[in-house]
Amino acid sequence: QVQLFESGGGLVQAGGSLRLSCAGFGRTFNSVAMGWFRQAPGKEREFVAAISWSGGTTYYADSVKGRFTISRNSAEHTVFLQMDSLKLEDTAVYYCTARSTLGLERPMAMGEYDYWGQGTQVTVSS
Repeated sequence: QVQLFESGGGLVQAGGSLRLSCAGFGRTFNSVAMGWFRQAPGKEREFVAAISWSGGTTYYADSVKGRFTISRNSAEHTVFLQMDSLKLEDTAVYYCTARSTLGLERPMAMGEYDYWGQGTQVTVSS
């Protein structure tokens, strides 16, 4: 059974930092793209960041560009999201996601991804 497990969420003050981790189990993830989405209360799930299978190409939502950094450790089937300069509007449940096949044509589209984690809560306070 393929599973993704997120960790690292929590409560942080505005301007602070958090580092999310996502570990994949049940198959190899080192040859597929992975990413992060988030969903705030009352809002639709939205794209945050994605990374190619090699780690050589990254994609970011405009709202997090320059503040968040996505990276991966392919040997350990793990992807990370370093979140700095956090804002109140970053408060959401953050979901890890991964493709099941090679390639990534539309990194910001939920439909590009086949596996999803359960999510980890990130709360930014003033």
